[in-house]
Amino acid sequence: MGKSLKEKIQNREKAAGVFLGIYSPAIVEMFGYAGFDFIVIDDEHGAFSYSELESMIRAAELVNLTPIVRVSYDPASIQKALDRGAKGIQVPMVNTKEDAVQAVKRAKFPPLGERGAAFSHRAARYGKDSSGAFFESSNEDILVIAHIETPTAVENFEEIMSVKGMDMAFLGSTDLSVNMGYPDGPHHQEVQEAISLVYEKAEKLNVPVGTVAGNQKVMCEAFEKGAVYVGIVGTAMMSSAFSSFVQAAEPYTKK
Repeated sequence: MGKSLKEKIQNREKAAGVFLGIYSPAIVEMFGYAGFDFIVIDDEHGAFSYSELESMIRAAELVNLTPIVRVSYDPASIQKALDRGAKGIQVPMVNTKEDAVQAVKRAKFPPLGERGAAFSHRAARYGKDSSGAFFESSNEDILVIAHIETPTAVENFEEIMSVKGMDMAFLGSTDLSVNMGYPDGPHHQEVQEAISLVYEKAEKLNVPVGTVAGNQKVMCEAFEKGAVYVGIVGTAMMSSAFSSFVQAAEPYTKK
């Protein structure tokens, strides 16, 4: 059995993935066959029932794609995602140390946290894993990721990432840009300086960094800056691919 995604991140090995906010197990399978390392099922912006979330996770596992869920702001969403079988969570808008503490508490079983204990759900193989070993392995294996996407989060980076059980910082460049007053994107110098500051702080603390990319160029730039985990926006990637075909066809179809 190969290394888990969490092990790769801990070893600072690079991983490429994709965000998906629409319900389609078939598309999840396609991304797996394409060779991505992980998928982020986007429950912050996507529209999923918990049963749909489970189907997406199941599809990811079929094609060796590590299923991560970007959870919503519902306090129960971490529990629901992990019980469905997610191997990790991305928690949006972690702005303070207390936000980080609460995220870890909801993701970890006692004594490390306050996640509700049960064996009847999919993560415990519907009761087949019915011992304390399940709780121990879950606490060890689940990847907990904090979104750094506001000036407050950048300022509090050291405190946020000092929380035991917080495994990685995820740089949300679009939200950071919007929250800094630049809704047209993170290309502004002030935003780029904040992004660079996150990478500098992470390097000093030996904290792995992940981020999002809208295209291949941005993905490669992120890896060059030091990111170990980069997720492409799946819908944007598909839309761009479809548009390129339409543009190529225009000399023939627009006559």
